[in-house]
Amino acid sequence: MPKINYRLIVSDFDGTLVQADGNVSEENKRAITRYVQNGGNFAISTGRLHYGILNRARELGLTGLVSCCQGAIIMDIQSGKTVIDNRLSHETTLAACQKLERLGLHYHVYDFENYYCNKDDEALVWYERAVGKRAVRITDKTLSEYVREKRICSYKILAMVKPEDNAKTLAALQNEKFEGCLLTKSADVLVEIVNANYSKGTAVAFLADYYGVPLEKTIGVGDQWNDLPMIETAGLGIAVQNADEKLKAKALTVAYTNEQSAIAKIIEKYGYTEA
Repeated sequence: MPKINYRLIVSDFDGTLVQADGNVSEENKRAITRYVQNGGNFAISTGRLHYGILNRARELGLTGLVSCCQGAIIMDIQSGKTVIDNRLSHETTLAACQKLERLGLHYHVYDFENYYCNKDDEALVWYERAVGKRAVRITDKTLSEYVREKRICSYKILAMVKPEDNAKTLAALQNEKFEGCLLTKSADVLVEIVNANYSKGTAVAFLADYYGVPLEKTIGVGDQWNDLPMIETAGLGIAVQNADEKLKAKALTVAYTNEQSAIAKIIEKYGYTEA
């Protein structure tokens, strides 16, 4: 049996583990299965909510924990039991919604069972297809009014933008300094307002403690700026070749993209000790 080197590998999902067509390659599947069978721990950490990742993790045959919503939710894959659950305050949720409406943006608010959207457009259809769940469309009033009426405390707030508007939107939101929040991006078309106390970095630390693995024996792999806390916290932080250039500047960058089964290559190179 091969000897495990890094005992915990935590991977982003979209743009890292999964390909552009929404599938995980057979090479990645085989490598993950072999790594786990040999004693390694493999976990997914994603910006998706649980309803967009639990079934995908189960399809891969994973057990144990999965990190969702930038580390704000951690759940047991098999039972669906929540281990960590943290939301933004209602006041912060409402203030963020009102600002996004003033900017005229398409945005989503995330509750535990549903997410709500203020626009019914092609971008929403694309997003629904990606996460495998339909949004609740709020069209008879502003979404901020709905949030106020229902006293919603969102896990995160996501704005869908054109790639060329990403930096401009982040800059506009940075000036607001929403209480207890951080701003990040999980794709060129997605800007997110998230809980400042929870991130993919806190998720790596929690998972390492849960599995009894020293942080120096963990690997974090990602492709977007929201993966930076994970890259910085893990013992070995890796960016796939298709990653955001700012992230690549902070990480060890491998020569493979998500389309080239980068996770399988990383497992084989770093997951095991050399013979």
